[in-house]
Order: sequence, then C-alpha cells, then structure tokens
Amino acid sequence: MSKKLKAAVSHYGREVAELRADRELAVEYLKAAMESLDNPDDRAAGLLALRTVAEAYGGLGAVAAEAGISRESLYRTLSAKGNPTLKTLLAVLKAVGMKLSVEPDQHAAAKPEKYFEPDPNGTRAG
Repeated sequence: MSKKLKAAVSHYGREVAELRADRELAVEYLKAAMESLDNPDDRAAGLLALRTVAEAYGGLGAVAAEAGISRESLYRTLSAKGNPTLKTLLAVLKAVGMKLSVEPDQHAAAKPEKYFEPDPNGTRAG
C-alpha cells in the first residue's frame, strides 16, 4: 500500500504567505514587533519581523535592491544581532510600502519637566 505525502509548509512559509495576502495584517504584525526595539534585550523580534515582511513583499534580494543596499548587508542588518542605521531602516520600510511613525509612550509623563511655551515672536521662551 502506497501513501502519498502532502507537501508540508513551514511555519515561516505560511507566515510569509499570510503577510503577503493581508496588508493590514502585515502592518499590525510589524507595529507590534517594532515595539520590541525599545528593549535592548528584545530587539531581535522587531528586526526579524521586518525581515519576514521584506520576504513577503518581494523577497530580500528585491527589497535590498530597491533600498539601495546589498542583499548580504540586508541579511546581516535584519538578523537577530543586526543594528540598522536610520537610513537603512527607512529605506527598507519604503521598499515594502511602509513608513516610520511616532506615537506617544503610554508610560511617559504628559508634559516634560521643563516645558517651553511658544513665543509669539517665534523664539523659545522658558
């Protein structure tokens, strides 16, 4: 009796396919993972998530070419021990059709200790 085995899809392959098929999922996935960049002990998660999104949106070779860096450099940059420059991070995000944004930290004080009121003449007054 002969059994045919179905081709297995790796978890990573399934993840890439889901991110490619659902743009909103890719955005939320990356937003959640990028929060880890604030923690030096957990930065790998954000970098590896960006690598996965890059795989989903053209592959690392195509994303690297569009970002203006070598594929090998992109592999190193988006590794667990990577340390991308702001220029590289922005270029990769742009290559996958995303951009960097800033949100207030939920744990930060609403107002800095030293607050400068805007001066109507355009200078800073303290």
